[in-house]
Amino acid sequence: LNPHFSPPGAQCGSVPDLPESLFSPPGAQRGSISLNPGFLPQELSVALYQHLLGLQDGDSSPEAPGAGRELKLLCCDIDPELIRRAQQSSPFPASISFASLDIMDPAAREPFLSSFLQRFGRSSFDIGFCMSVTMWIHLHHGDRGLLEFLALLASLCTFLLVEPQPWRCYRAAARRLRRLGRRDFEHFRSLRINGDMAQSVTRILTQECAMELVRCFGSTAWDRSLLLFRATRARPEGSA
Repeated sequence: LNPHFSPPGAQCGSVPDLPESLFSPPGAQRGSISLNPGFLPQELSVALYQHLLGLQDGDSSPEAPGAGRELKLLCCDIDPELIRRAQQSSPFPASISFASLDIMDPAAREPFLSSFLQRFGRSSFDIGFCMSVTMWIHLHHGDRGLLEFLALLASLCTFLLVEPQPWRCYRAAARRLRRLGRRDFEHFRSLRINGDMAQSVTRILTQECAMELVRCFGSTAWDRSLLLFRATRARPEGSA
């Protein structure tokens, strides 16, 4: 669904530690379930999993500071060949699931995600990772598609970590397409949601999707905002 040019270590180094509340106490039966709806290259998905659990390259079980944590990561992409290669080379097949799925197709999405969550006795994901995905959804599905995508993630996830591509990336993607002699993205020139995309994504999630901005982690090494949201239904009692 989307190209990635940064090495796994550089990208994952910008991802913050998950809130401790997402992890069950050591020995608890309930682990954390996470969704990556736009896929990441297999090596980056593995690096993300290792980063979140405090694992080093070559480790097969959590070490401090992540000892006792359990995390299941579901990675989806529309390209079945990408998924096939990822499945064949994953070092954590019991913890990282790769699935060929068009997240924008309700007929395919709803039964698959429901079945996956039921395996763990769950109705939603603890956290979703939306890394370098929003632009591609926006370009291929338009303003309505972006709104539907963000609303879907907000309904599926208690926490949501979003890295929106800035508007300059949209223009660069359109230029690359033109240099290749291909037609422009169908929706590019008609997008009314434009400009400061981090601000737009924040507004949509907080004003239309019942989420609140927990923290902005500043800019990544490639100058993109990293934003952590929480569903307002999950706000602790007594908090403002």
